[in-house]
Amino acid sequence: MEYFEPIHETSYLSVPNASVYRKIMRCFYREYEKMHFQLYKEDIFQLLRQDKAFTDYQMEQLMADLEALVRWKNLTPIQDPGRVYTIADYKNKQYRYTMSEYAVEIERLTVRLENVFLESGNLSTNFFVRLEQSLKDAKEMKDMSLKEINEWWDLLQEDFKRLNQNYQDYLRDFYSGKTDQLMKSVEFVVHKDKFIKYLNEFVQELQHRSKRIEQILTESMSVIEEHLLEKVIQSELDIPHAVLEFHGNAEPSIRENVMGKWNSLKNWFIDSHGNECECKKVLKITNDVIRSIIQNAALIVQLQNGGISRKDDYRKFLELFLKCEDLEEAQKLSAHVFGVQKIQHFKTLKPREEDAINTSIYKEEPDLFLLKPHTRTYREKKDRRGFTDKSLEKMMQREQYLQKIRQQKELVMHYVRDNKITFSEIEEVISEETRTILLQWIAQANMNSQKTGRTEYGQEYHLTRTKETCVLKCEDGDLVMPAFVLEFKSL
Repeated sequence: MEYFEPIHETSYLSVPNASVYRKIMRCFYREYEKMHFQLYKEDIFQLLRQDKAFTDYQMEQLMADLEALVRWKNLTPIQDPGRVYTIADYKNKQYRYTMSEYAVEIERLTVRLENVFLESGNLSTNFFVRLEQSLKDAKEMKDMSLKEINEWWDLLQEDFKRLNQNYQDYLRDFYSGKTDQLMKSVEFVVHKDKFIKYLNEFVQELQHRSKRIEQILTESMSVIEEHLLEKVIQSELDIPHAVLEFHGNAEPSIRENVMGKWNSLKNWFIDSHGNECECKKVLKITNDVIRSIIQNAALIVQLQNGGISRKDDYRKFLELFLKCEDLEEAQKLSAHVFGVQKIQHFKTLKPREEDAINTSIYKEEPDLFLLKPHTRTYREKKDRRGFTDKSLEKMMQREQYLQKIRQQKELVMHYVRDNKITFSEIEEVISEETRTILLQWIAQANMNSQKTGRTEYGQEYHLTRTKETCVLKCEDGDLVMPAFVLEFKSL
C-alpha cells in the first residue's frame, strides 16, 4: 500500500478556513500563469487586499496561513539572503514562496471543476471517422517501429477518449436540472426541431459508423491482440516512468493500463459476455432524449391551447351561473359542467366479452388496470421489511421468463418457410411483440453493407428487399412496408 499514500496537498480544499487558503493559492496560480513563479509575502498581501473580503486581513494572519500551506507541501519557501539588511531581518528569515508541482495541478483541476458546467459537449462524428481509419491501419502497424506504434496508439486512445467525453458532456447537459426546466418552457418549442434534427443526424451516423467499426474490429482482432498490444506495452516501457520504476511495478501497471483501454474500446462497439455494448446504450439514451423533447413540446402546446380554451369556457360558465333563477337550476348546470361527460376513458387491447352493438359496456365485468406515472423521476416503493429468502420466487420468475422467450421464439419461427420469412406471404394478424422482433432484424441487417444479421436465438440471416410492397397485419393496425425477405443460413 506504499503507492496509495495520503495526499496532504489537498488539505487546504476542505479545512474550516478553506476559503482563505483557496484565495491565497488562486493568487499564486494566477501569478504562476504569468510566469511569476516566486512571490514574497508582501506581494501576496497586496493581491489579497484587492479583494473587499480581505479588507481587515492582517500580515500576521497571512504568515500563519502561509506556514500551514508550507506544512501541507503546497508552497515551498526559499530563503532570500539578498533582502537581509539587519539582524532582525536575518532572524525573521525573508522568504520567497513558490508552488509545488502537486499544488499547480490541484489548482488547475479546481479551475476546471469550477467551469465544468460552462463547457458544452457536442455530438461530433469526426471521431468515428478517425477511429475507423486508425483501426484500418492496424494491420499495417505490426511491422512498424515502436515509436510509430506508440504514436498510433496515442492517437487511437485520444480520439476514443474525446468521443466518450463529448457525448457524456452533451447528455449530461440534457439531464441537468436547468435543461429540464428549459425543455418545459414555451421558448423551447421554437428550437425543438433544431435539437431533434441534430440528434437524429447523430443517431444515423452512429448506426452507420458503429457497424463498420465493429466489422473492422472483428477482422483486425487477432492482429491487434496477438501482435500490436505487446508492442504497445513495449513502447510504453521504453518511456521512463520514475514512480512506477521506483516501486518496481512498471511492467504490470502498464500492461494493466493498456489492456484496460483496449477492452474499453472493444466493448464500446462489440457485445461481450451477454452485456450490451456501450454504442447501443448511447443509441437508446439519445432516442430517449428525442422522445422527451417531443413529449415536452407536445405538452407545452397542449397546455397553451387548453389554457386558452378553458379560460373562455370558465368565463362562459360563470355567465350562465349568474343567469340561474334558483338553486335547482344552478345544480343542474353544475351537473352538466362537472358531470360524467368529463370522465376519462382508457383504450385497452383486451377483447370485449360481447361485441353486439346494442350491448352496453357497463353490463360487462369490470377489469383492474394499474396506472403508473410516465415520468423519468417516478420510482416504485421498495419493500423495507428486511432480507427474506426469495430463491423460490426468483426461480419461478426465471422459469416464466424462459417460457416466455421459448413461446416468442416458436411464434416468430412459425413464419419461416423453406428457411425464409417472406413478409408478403404472412396473412395472419401478428402481435406487437412479434412485429417488434421482425423489424429489429430488418434494421440490424440494414445497418451493414452485407445486409446480414444474427437473431437473438443465434441464427444468421440475409436480408433481401424486393421492389414490391406488402401489408403486414398487426393487432394494433396495418403496416405498409417493402416486401422484405429474410433468408436464414441454417435452422
